[in-house]
Amino acid sequence: MRLVIISGRSGSGKTIALHALEDLGFYCIDNLPFAFLPELESHVGKSHPLVAVSIDARNAPDDPAQFENLLDTLRQAKKNCEIVYVDASEAVLLKRFSETRRKHPLTNQKITLKEAIQKEKNILAPIATLADLIIDTSTKAPQELYQMMRDRIAHHQEKKIQLMLLSFGFKYGVPSDADFIFDVRCLPNPYWKPALRTLSGLEEPVIEFLESIPESTQLLEDISGFIQKWIPHFEADNRSYITVAIGCTGGQHRSVYMVESMAKKMSSMIHNIQTRHRELKTKPTV
Repeated sequence: MRLVIISGRSGSGKTIALHALEDLGFYCIDNLPFAFLPELESHVGKSHPLVAVSIDARNAPDDPAQFENLLDTLRQAKKNCEIVYVDASEAVLLKRFSETRRKHPLTNQKITLKEAIQKEKNILAPIATLADLIIDTSTKAPQELYQMMRDRIAHHQEKKIQLMLLSFGFKYGVPSDADFIFDVRCLPNPYWKPALRTLSGLEEPVIEFLESIPESTQLLEDISGFIQKWIPHFEADNRSYITVAIGCTGGQHRSVYMVESMAKKMSSMIHNIQTRHRELKTKPTV
């Protein structure tokens, strides 16, 4: 049985994430009480090899050690279990509840919405710490989260780490859910070449320009070498997902080129690589 546990603060997108897995063929259970997790395989695992459950603050364990102990037990029993934690910034969550007029599950006459959001974060902190994949939905539309869940979960293979290479522009903000962030703004910027300005790092003239610069090759070797060296250590630690973000000024030329070059270079060692170009708004590739 493959088990995906979805958790995160209310309003962050847990329901959307669960619906995406349901469309992938997972047997989904919303708001499953924590105490029922050990019984899942005996009750539904035999007839449903793909199972996804959501756990929120109302049914999280009182003792943080309980969840960690259960996860260790599941993995020692060679169960394919992974945790996806969906979250958003406090400001975004406040805005979402204000716009939808939904009631936060932890609010009451004594607890304000802001206090409830912070309390929920504290309750779920032990689960967030153990998450294999953390997705920040602060700047994501519902469809983006839906597609990201389908892309990342569908292509993840048991016991094989999945590497996401993400290009971005520093001028639009640093992705908060990346495991590693590299800055390639030290390379010459194709933007200042009039013939290259409107192109992207996916196009041959930009690729030729950057490949003609020795520093581009050296930086590619250094970043790729670092990732390839440490990926086996993350796999040994039961990590299922790693996100490496590479940024330049606008996320159009240098970072895009570096992401695509890294994916090509590391494909022989890491078979489960995805690329995404945040500022280009292109579909992810595998």
